[in-house]
Amino acid sequence: MKRLLLVLFLLISIAAVLQAQQKPQYTQYVFNNFLLNPALSGIENYTDVKLGYRSQWTGLQGAPTTSYLTVSAPLGDDFLNGDASEMPAAGTADPASRSYLQNYEAAPNHHGIGFMVVSDKAGPVTATNIDATYAYHIGLTSELNLSLGVAAGVARTSLNTSLLTTTTPDDPAVDGANGGIWSPDLSVGVWAYASNYYLGASVQQVLPEKLYFDAKDAADQSKTVPQYFFTAGYKIYMSDDLTLMPSVMVKVINPVPITYDVNAKISFRDIFWIGGSYRHGDSYGVLAGFNVNSLINVGYSYDITTSALNTVSNGTHEIVLSILLNNRYKVTCPQREF
Repeated sequence: MKRLLLVLFLLISIAAVLQAQQKPQYTQYVFNNFLLNPALSGIENYTDVKLGYRSQWTGLQGAPTTSYLTVSAPLGDDFLNGDASEMPAAGTADPASRSYLQNYEAAPNHHGIGFMVVSDKAGPVTATNIDATYAYHIGLTSELNLSLGVAAGVARTSLNTSLLTTTTPDDPAVDGANGGIWSPDLSVGVWAYASNYYLGASVQQVLPEKLYFDAKDAADQSKTVPQYFFTAGYKIYMSDDLTLMPSVMVKVINPVPITYDVNAKISFRDIFWIGGSYRHGDSYGVLAGFNVNSLINVGYSYDITTSALNTVSNGTHEIVLSILLNNRYKVTCPQREF
């Protein structure tokens, strides 16, 4: 039974890549929405570097693993030299306190740039995306910002044919698969944010690309499809030390059924946070994060599989390391990204 499930899983993984080219899924995106939306480029008053690793369905041979590097930085003297949510140097204002809400001011108009590399492997299929990002942040009111962003780069999909057994030697259907397929990659997004809420929308894989490894085969169903993400979150001040942040993400990928995530996290000042998540028809998750100091933050999550794979899966682990460079205000947690 376990081998049968593995074979079915590998076939489904290959079909997903060759027909829909779905992006990796994350639980820790609540710690790094920049992965889903380029409009978050430069949202913070420091250079935000994040390293992430996700091992999905551990215990199942050939299960997906995802690793990534993201870098986001602001540009603009008005923002860099005159703002960290309008707080004094050394981070004396706690972003989880009511006083922060009262003193919050929208960020000055500024630019943001970024870079990301994401590698996702599922069975014999490896998908890699390399993108540069840009965003412009506008102060709509004294307390509300709107940012527009774009990510552009390249995507590569390859198939490790040594893991496959075909009835025909040198099968043209996978000929040249080890060298991979290169294609352009484009994403766009919009993000509105204030002191206690955010709203976002983005679309990835804007440009449809053929995915057949055999260049002579040109079936229409082998193209990538756009993937739409809609996100929202709201910060509830439970006390001067505790805040509750419920959030939701809806993902739309035609012809796959619409999926959604529901999350909630509780933060204690700017020291640590814990939370939970539910992904419809897939998993429950527990999350935790610790802000070590003004240089390093760490986040971890564990997902419990609720689909049919729970009979062979030991769950999903994901860890994110965040490094806050050029952090002149010595803040120990995000001020605007929640």
